[in-house]
Amino acid sequence: MTKVDFRSLANNSVRNLTPYQPGMPIEELERELGITSSIKLASNENPLGPSHKVILAAQHALHKAHFYPDGGCYELKQALSQFLSLHPDQITVGNGSENILELIVKAYLHQGDTAVISQHAFLTIPILLESYGVRANVVPVRNWGHDIAEMINAIDEKTRVLFLVNPNNPTGTYTNEKDFILLMESTPPHVLVVVDEAYSEYITHPDYPDTLNYLSRYSNLVITRTFSKVYGLAALRLGYSISSPEIADILNRTRLPFNVNSIAAKAACIALEDQDHVRNSVALNEQGMQQLEEGIRRLKLNYIPSIGNFITIDVNDAALIYKKLLHEGIIVRPLKAYTMPKHIRVTIGTLHQNERFLGTMQNVLSY
Repeated sequence: MTKVDFRSLANNSVRNLTPYQPGMPIEELERELGITSSIKLASNENPLGPSHKVILAAQHALHKAHFYPDGGCYELKQALSQFLSLHPDQITVGNGSENILELIVKAYLHQGDTAVISQHAFLTIPILLESYGVRANVVPVRNWGHDIAEMINAIDEKTRVLFLVNPNNPTGTYTNEKDFILLMESTPPHVLVVVDEAYSEYITHPDYPDTLNYLSRYSNLVITRTFSKVYGLAALRLGYSISSPEIADILNRTRLPFNVNSIAAKAACIALEDQDHVRNSVALNEQGMQQLEEGIRRLKLNYIPSIGNFITIDVNDAALIYKKLLHEGIIVRPLKAYTMPKHIRVTIGTLHQNERFLGTMQNVLSY
């Protein structure tokens, strides 16, 4: 039988692509090292999980698992429309916000186009761009945050999309309202400005932009959000975008009809109703952030101030500290893939998990 080199047959833009590496699952760690009682602080998940009301709704939805989902996600769009005070025609839903980001790339970027993105921004975006043969104009960070002036300068005649991750993952930095307005005013109207707001529900800073207020002013604005973080539905994979009806129409033409399953859609509808759970999650996160910041300072380590549900710490050798923590049953995220080999990203956990992490860090730093 003739041997075929299927790698050489693959598209050039995909052949040498480095896949996204998600955080290690607890089950994998315990299986490989033979340990128990592990905790995962690697993927910015809500340590409270979904609310009890959401779990019950998802369980009930399983009784109809033999039916295909509503391809148009009518009920979910209506719920989002009411919650956000927007028209349903402005909403596009997807299998996680990554799916929405891919729809944007697929619909609005061609090989040879350019997209602007900041250094150290959410790694899925440059992977998507590379896989579609789009060149990324990567702008160096300023104090670990997006340099808005230089991102504006990076827009060229081939730029079709600019990505603003706010707050940014993995640095936790954010673009304030003043700089956001500067960006929108300076970006040509034919260039989409895609604002990834996966962590927006955690933000309480007064100068964090409420981008929904600017949709009517800037027709090129697209906002992406997710149910994976504060709502605790990461495993169900559900994200959405908010835009002008014209852009949403294009994205929905690109979207496959069953990209959101019925269980996720029902769970999301109930999650929007249970804002007490959101408030509890935000309060726990703020308390945990203070706990970790104080502990990190006691350890005499530098960290990047964050407004998300995670914090990034300079531990000098991230790969080494990551491995030491694994053997102690704690999973964090080393950031070599983000060209930050000295840093680890740590999710804000429960108060007990945070305490365990800090105590373990003190031990691993000493040997």
